Amino acid sequence: MTFQDRNEAAERLAEALSGYGDAHPLVLAIPRGGVPMGKILADRLGGELDVVLVRKLGAPFDREMAVGAVDESGWVYVTPYAARVGADASYLNQERNEQLALLRRRREQYTPGRRARALDGRTVIVVDDGLATGATMIAALHAVRQQHPARLVCAVPVAAPASLAEVRRYADEVVCLRSPANFSAVGEHYREFPQVEDAEVVACLEGDSGQRGEGRLAGRE
Repeated sequence: MTFQDRNEAAERLAEALSGYGDAHPLVLAIPRGGVPMGKILADRLGGELDVVLVRKLGAPFDREMAVGAVDESGWVYVTPYAARVGADASYLNQERNEQLALLRRRREQYTPGRRARALDGRTVIVVDDGLATGATMIAALHAVRQQHPARLVCAVPVAAPASLAEVRRYADEVVCLRSPANFSAVGEHYREFPQVEDAEVVACLEGDSGQRGEGRLAGRE
């Protein structure tokens, strides 16, 4: 299965998650690629949209390769192979501090003048456009779990099998449409996979009223 773009992937995820249409879920998207998808999910499920801010910790000689991830509280998830690729404690601490500074800037940019929505007792769906190492999703799920949601769901269109297995430990349910054995990169499973810019993230969040209903899936009114 190859998705045309993030919109198609989100529509397919919405169908798979249609059972939550009566729960008024809070959809928490991981910026940036997960945010336009999160908006579609919130529309279709009659829920609300917000972001969960986490950042990948890049490897010393390949910043695109995740050796861990950090959430807004400063909690860090470290992958089992981090030390093998040169990410020692000193490096991880420096990378953590740099990414925390970026998270603070993003919080000010994405949700100025308001706090994140309360999660206690809610059904929360955390969405991203795919899982490669799974590090950022694990950090996101950990951050959400600390706020005591009633049910915590991870939703992704595609994932590496090993990463999917690891992520299952952190969620009550994982919804993944495809997990191919030959997985190499998230973008390879989309025909169109443009970079999502900060302006699009802000527009999605500003356009979310939190009072959705007409966009729900048929049969979930």
